[in-house]
Parts: sequence; structure tokens; C-alpha cells
Amino acid sequence: MKVCIPTMGNSGMDGAVSQHFGRAQTFTLVDLDTREVQVLQNVSEHMGGIGLPTDALKDKGIGVMIVGGLGPKAVQNFAEQCVEVFVGATGTVKDAIEDWRGGLLVKASSDNACKEHKHTS
Repeated sequence: MKVCIPTMGNSGMDGAVSQHFGRAQTFTLVDLDTREVQVLQNVSEHMGGIGLPTDALKDKGIGVMIVGGLGPKAVQNFAEQCVEVFVGATGTVKDAIEDWRGGLLVKASSDNACKEHKHTS
């Protein structure tokens, strides 16, 4: 299974979790079966590029998205792609995966999605 965590840089498993999905500098993809780690730049419209970040990740084989927070549109887009999303991640990529595996994160919904875009990281 492949998980994705929005991050602030290219540090792989030691990368800091970005607290808002769309404003993340990078997305760290971790294949839990092979332990392969891939870091992708966020080139979406939120970062001066084109398209939505959910579209950029669409064909990457992600089964689970682990985030600090994200907006309701992203929650809906991932649901349409059959990607499970969990909110409340903090710390590093490694910490976020451990918290998700430990059942400490909450499944994303329209009720716990960010309603404002005032996050700084």
C-alpha cells in the first residue's frame, strides 16, 4: 500500500508534515510494502503552477493520504478517487505513519475539513 503525506521539503521519512495539504511544498509518497520513498514537488495552482494538488497525485497509486488538515474540496476529490484520508498528523513523515497505524488519526470528513485557507505551512 502507498501512503502520501504533504511535507515541507525533501527530507523523506524525516520530512516535516505540512499542516495544510494544498500549501505543502512537497508530497512524500511511501510504499509500505517495498519501503520505497518518493518526494514530489507541489506544482499545483496553490504553489504558482496549474491544476489542483489532488489531480497531480491522481495516478500515483495512493491508497491513503495522511495530512495535518485539508479543505472540503480535497476531501471530496480524494473520496471520488477512493483514497482514504486521515487528518491530525504532526511531526515527521515517520511520526505521521506511526500515528496512523496506531489509530491516532481521524478519518477526514466535511465536518473536520478546514473551512478557511489561513494556514502558513
